[in-house]
Amino acid sequence: MDNSVEKKLALTHFWVAFGAFGLAAVMGLYQVIERSGFFGFLESREVYYASVSTHGVLMGFVLTTFFIMGFGYYVATSSLKLPVWNKTFAWTGFGVALAGVVMAALPLLFGQASVLFTFYPPLKAHPLFYIGATLLVVGSWFWCVSMIVMYMQWKKANPGVPVPLAMFATTGNAILWLWTSAGVAAEVLFQLIPWALGWIDTIDAGLARTLFAWTLHPIVYFWLIPSYTAFYCLVPKQAGGFLFSDEMARAAFILLVVFSLPIGFHHLYMDPEQGHGWKLLHAVGTFVVTLPTFITGFTVIASLEIAGRLNGGKGLFGWIAALPWSNPLVLALILGLLMLIFGGFGGLINASYAMNAMVHNTAWISGHFHLIFGGTTVIMYFGIAYYFWPVLSGKPLYCPSLAIAQLWSWFIGMIIMTTPWHILGLLGQPRRIDSVHYNNLLTLSWEPYEVTMIFGGLILLGSAGLLVYILYKTQISQESYQGDIEYAEPIHAVKDLPGYMNSFGLWNAIIAVFMLIAFGYPILQFFLMETFGSGRWGV
Repeated sequence: MDNSVEKKLALTHFWVAFGAFGLAAVMGLYQVIERSGFFGFLESREVYYASVSTHGVLMGFVLTTFFIMGFGYYVATSSLKLPVWNKTFAWTGFGVALAGVVMAALPLLFGQASVLFTFYPPLKAHPLFYIGATLLVVGSWFWCVSMIVMYMQWKKANPGVPVPLAMFATTGNAILWLWTSAGVAAEVLFQLIPWALGWIDTIDAGLARTLFAWTLHPIVYFWLIPSYTAFYCLVPKQAGGFLFSDEMARAAFILLVVFSLPIGFHHLYMDPEQGHGWKLLHAVGTFVVTLPTFITGFTVIASLEIAGRLNGGKGLFGWIAALPWSNPLVLALILGLLMLIFGGFGGLINASYAMNAMVHNTAWISGHFHLIFGGTTVIMYFGIAYYFWPVLSGKPLYCPSLAIAQLWSWFIGMIIMTTPWHILGLLGQPRRIDSVHYNNLLTLSWEPYEVTMIFGGLILLGSAGLLVYILYKTQISQESYQGDIEYAEPIHAVKDLPGYMNSFGLWNAIIAVFMLIAFGYPILQFFLMETFGSGRWGV
């Protein structure tokens, strides 16, 4: 099968993703420096919040969405051995999403959309920002349709045969994103855009935050599932071994898709609009979603042990040293798992009502988020890029040893930057502030941590630049590379699966019930009661 068009499609998405990443990394260092308060000549509240908002949108929406789409397109075609369904449709989705990014970028860069990447009201952005963000989401829906259609095509042609695990996970992520994005789409289309255009005078901020809570936590798993796909489907093969269990991997993906959705209220623990009972219900669901993380930790480490022992590792821990640490994808997984352990611990604290009250709106939250997203998720994007780039571009990876150095520098920089962030949160430093003035004993105690964070930020910016440099040098190489993506085989071949482990029909029905229970009345209540300064739909 000639898949040159599919390679170009995936590579184009990747370049948009990592181009946005490079720009966002520069802004991230500026924010750490400016926020420290050490450099008075840099202090500008307007520039800072414009930078924070742009950084958040580029990292949280542009990098992730374009990377996931590019990854998904090539996973689909390489695992199913099928061409991308309706290439014109796929390119149209890319064009719609890219147009949305350009449209949203204009008000962001001119300081007219400084609403943070969560764009909570009553902060208001220019209408172009909201319209552009909507187009980005709509463009991603084209990708979702493509993945689901290809999944159904393959199942129709192969009745009763287990869907390749990588495609099963990718389809699950497309379904998750359709469910996930519905909340923010409703908020933007029916509240924020009419409000920004002046069609309505006021909106109900409580309803807006509730709708965004629908999206706010599941989007983390939308970002993370490609990394988990690499954990299960790519790394065991690159490490020289086998996947410990295909069935456990499918169970983990199903649990992620089902239980990541009805748990958004742990972001609203301190908000008054929702009752304690609803928050408790979502809290229980939040702890349930840790189960697939534990399954992943066990299964992936078991797969690595298999590889290490096949590579000659002896004794209780000898298999660790026998792993191919010089392979960028394997190293990315090892470092990503280490950050996931610490970041996951912080997540359990955030999910607990009492503990959350202590760290709410402090620097702890920023540290946790950057460790999970900027750490585990993004470092796996790097590893995947290093593996996919030669396949997609037809050029060998430029200086693999430099790629290894880049991964280590990202890991070290992220640990140096996020550890002080966590400590500052426990010391009471608030998040979402533009600067700190060291004029009392409390803020003076923060100063050493701010210095450390700047050092970590410098390392991260250097690492980000190195990544883009390696990908660029690979792209322009005059050498050629022949090869394709290799997927890990389970140590015990899967010959037969129950229907509920090989499709999403049952799980979609369960999600619908869970979402109705978790969000039905909490949203309906805003239409049943009058709130100060707003009407039944926020008018």
